[in-house]
Order: sequence, then C-alpha cells, then structure tokens
Amino acid sequence: MKQKNDFLLAGVGGQGTLLASNILAEVGLRAGYDVKKSEVHGMAQRGGSVISHVRWADKVYSPLIGQGEVDYLLAFERLEALRYVEQLRPGGILIVSEHGIPPISVTAGKDQYPTDEQIRRAFDAVAGKVIWVPSVRLAEELGNARVHNVIMLGALSAQLDVDEQVWLEVIEQRVPARFVELNRKAFLRGRK
Repeated sequence: MKQKNDFLLAGVGGQGTLLASNILAEVGLRAGYDVKKSEVHGMAQRGGSVISHVRWADKVYSPLIGQGEVDYLLAFERLEALRYVEQLRPGGILIVSEHGIPPISVTAGKDQYPTDEQIRRAFDAVAGKVIWVPSVRLAEELGNARVHNVIMLGALSAQLDVDEQVWLEVIEQRVPARFVELNRKAFLRGRK
C-alpha cells in the first residue's frame, strides 16, 4: 500500500460532494489507513463552491492538505476543477467531470465561461494525468443524474489499490436502501 493518499473533492452545492467525501473517508478506514476529513461548504445550498479534503495515511496529523500536495483532485464540475487544479502535486491525477455549470456571473453576462481549450491547457500544464468522465450523461443513462458523484467515485477507485467490494459495501451503508442498486450500478459504470 502507498504510505499516503491526499484527495481534494471539488464541486458546487447539490452535486453530492459531501456524500462522496464521506464514502471516500470510510473506504480509507476500511482499507486500514488513518483518515482525516475536512470540508468547506459555505454557500453550497445556493450553488456555491464545495470542497472537501480527505487524507489517508499510516498516520494523519491534519485534515488539511497543503498547496501543491494533492495526489488526486476529484472535480464534479469543470470550472471547480480549474479553480483547484493548482492544488495538485507534480504528477498528481485530475479526475474531472465533463459537466459544466455556469456560475451566476456568467449567466448574468458579467463573465465568460472558459473555453474547452483554455480548460484543457490549464489542466495539462499542471496535472500528471487528466481523466475526463462524462458523469452526468452516464448517470442520466442510468435514469438519475444525481448519481454522477458515485460514477466519479468509481472512476477514482480504478486508480487506487482498494478492493471493489469495499467500495460497494460502504456505498450500500451510506445511501438510502431504495437507491442502493442504482448507486451500485453507477459506481461500476464509473469504474469502467
């Protein structure tokens, strides 16, 4: 096992960032790591930025990850990925949803959403590896766009050395019983 894994999850309110970070923290505990988690979700209910730090290591002393030390940035929205990509360590992995949610400043005409080319250039300049996930489209194909966060966790899980069954057990415990099978399918779709 790797001695440490530092994860930063970034999204906007309503995307399931906090549920995803809770699942990730529990998976780390079951994998035998010491785990710490911290989150910021000030205006989350109004579509504001939501971030969560999750750290796995033999011993974790602080829940916060230093600038340029993130191993994995899991971004549920492209602009949030752009906002936090500088947090990655050299060679860090960015797993980003293809989904974009223009902020109010863009919809009001005061700002412009970056072009796909601008976003890709920024990611390629910093990340060691960029994995694009069509999470919302895949979730809609499963019948519920709200499970795109679990699809993203599935994509992250493929990068880590933790048994798939551990992830599925934690998901089963963290989501309402009536959504377990849907979330199971979402996780496996993302893992592919």
